Amino acid sequence: MTHLTEETFEQTLQSFIRSEEIDLRDVSFIDPYGMVGLLEIGELCMLEDVRKTVILPQSDEVRKYLERMDFFAHARRYFMLDSSAPDPSEQYHRSPDSDVLLEITPITKSDDIHFIVGRVRDRAQAILATHLRYDERAINGFIVALSEVCQNIIEHSENKGFVGIQKYRFQNLNKNIVKIAVMDVGIGFRKSLSGRLKLRSDLEAIDKALLHGASRYADEGRGHGLAAVRRFVNQWNGKLSIRSGTAKLSIIPSWARGREQERNLALFPGAQINILLPEV
Repeated sequence: MTHLTEETFEQTLQSFIRSEEIDLRDVSFIDPYGMVGLLEIGELCMLEDVRKTVILPQSDEVRKYLERMDFFAHARRYFMLDSSAPDPSEQYHRSPDSDVLLEITPITKSDDIHFIVGRVRDRAQAILATHLRYDERAINGFIVALSEVCQNIIEHSENKGFVGIQKYRFQNLNKNIVKIAVMDVGIGFRKSLSGRLKLRSDLEAIDKALLHGASRYADEGRGHGLAAVRRFVNQWNGKLSIRSGTAKLSIIPSWARGREQERNLALFPGAQINILLPEV
């Protein structure tokens, strides 16, 4: 496996299930979804009192990037880290010109969301306005969408989550894109909604939450957070995918790849959300 992204997450998960180690030696590209996904696998391991080994990438650039994104600060809590390559020749120094909107950041309480929104707002103007050519209204919409997906973890997961955000150059589209990954290994959509709805599958639960505004709460006006995220993503021709339990539901624009519905995936608790927003 050379890439660690949403597209290879199922392969990574299967490797975790079958083996005592996750071998990343050949990885030459990793994005926020890949990093946050690994950490959530680690969170699940810790909940099950299991400590596995991650063999780190041989690529100097990839390991420097992992350091830049604060991956190691969290990974050491979950995994034994083994490297067959020397330590990075130099740290991936932070600079005001960085394309990182948010390093890998834990979400455990509402105060974390205020910190995350503040940090992203500080960087959003430079990155979203310059690279994605978003206007002030779009940037505010981006902040609201980010707040909603993070709040979803506080309200529904009953467990800690992680978020990471990065700008990339998408060669197939010849445009810049921003990737947002938000995940937890909590109770997931189906269990969250089961108190109010009779649901036959994980896919139905995601569908009800994303497309129909279903909520675990009876309060009027609750349950519209993900619907607002969906509207924002659609407005800016982005991609949105939500994985929970054994299913995944995606909204896929013409420029992106993937399947709209996936069933019978390997069981993985909680919710894993990926958002891709392209340059205007």
